[in-house]
Amino acid sequence: MVPYRIDIPQEALDDLNRRLAATRWPGEMPGAGWERGVPADYLRELAEYWRTRYDWRAAEAELNRFPQFTTEIDGANVHFVHVRSPEPDAIPMIVTHGWPGSFVEYLDVIGPLTDPRAHGGDPADAFHLVIPTLPGFGLSGPLREPGWAMPRVAGAWAQLMARLGYDRYLAQGGDFGAWITMMLAGMDHQHVLGGHLNFLPTPPSGDPADMAALTEVELGRLGRLGRFATELAGYMHIQATRPQTLAYGLNDSPVGQLAWIVEKFKDWTDSAKAPEDAVGRDRLLTNVMLYWLTATGASSAHFYYDNAPLLPIASPPPPPPPPLPVPFGIAVFPQDPAQPIRRFAERGLPNIVQWSEFDRGGHFPALEVPELFVADLRSFAAKLRG
Repeated sequence: MVPYRIDIPQEALDDLNRRLAATRWPGEMPGAGWERGVPADYLRELAEYWRTRYDWRAAEAELNRFPQFTTEIDGANVHFVHVRSPEPDAIPMIVTHGWPGSFVEYLDVIGPLTDPRAHGGDPADAFHLVIPTLPGFGLSGPLREPGWAMPRVAGAWAQLMARLGYDRYLAQGGDFGAWITMMLAGMDHQHVLGGHLNFLPTPPSGDPADMAALTEVELGRLGRLGRFATELAGYMHIQATRPQTLAYGLNDSPVGQLAWIVEKFKDWTDSAKAPEDAVGRDRLLTNVMLYWLTATGASSAHFYYDNAPLLPIASPPPPPPPPLPVPFGIAVFPQDPAQPIRRFAERGLPNIVQWSEFDRGGHFPALEVPELFVADLRSFAAKLRG
């Protein structure tokens, strides 16, 4: 395992500045809002902020405050943050992001989770944190070969935790990270104490009895999932079928990469008019920078292609996973596009020991509502400690 420090060459930042200044902007339909995609006026202003006011060097210094490492697992170079708690009895936990996220999602929760004593909390709630970057994403990419489906990632994470000397640990995830967490809990259940998810699609099985028994709230959740499938999942279809065609635009145009990501932060967060209603602008841009500076917009898109048979859009749909033998905690945030229905969730997760419903937050809760995210993880771990 090799210590890692982010140090982006100035030439890369100068190139980004030139590209932003030379953007060839498209036209726009009169009166168009977010319904047709990212509005031009909004994106122009955000891109100009990126070019003239955003400070990558300040962001780089902030990222480098956290211990980072790289290691080779199964032929891939894996980047990860590893922050050990000062509390000797802290519980190890691996946290997995998804697309279009990164370890930037967790910057505001690392301190409270690893050192609760210093943040007004109970030292008994401390965690040792491992936050890896998915293969092909950001500082873990680009990949040298295809075939990194989620079960392979879960196997790599089991190896990573073993190399770090963590015999018993928790796993947490959202987006792709939620599925990887469940797979990890299945394949490494001898070592996984429990899993915590903040994302869990639960479509009905097709049995008419499923639909007949739904409450009004549950019908609303199914409707939200249906809207995601019909209106908001275009990115998934493209990345799961033609990622290389998309790659040329993402790799060549920073504004293209920005739009591709920022749209998801608008659609999936607890925001009213713009993503910044939920996520700070600089945080959002730092996340985008990890894709742009590493040229991994393309390889992260290929992750969808390699996982296409496991995605909700697959035809036939993937079979439900076998019941998982470890305890789970589920956190439901109201603006996430996939809000689970508990009795459907219990088919694959028969040992749900904590089910939390929140009145704010969306798909990126560690960014949007870090205090709720931290409190829910502490509460879940406390239940496992008994």
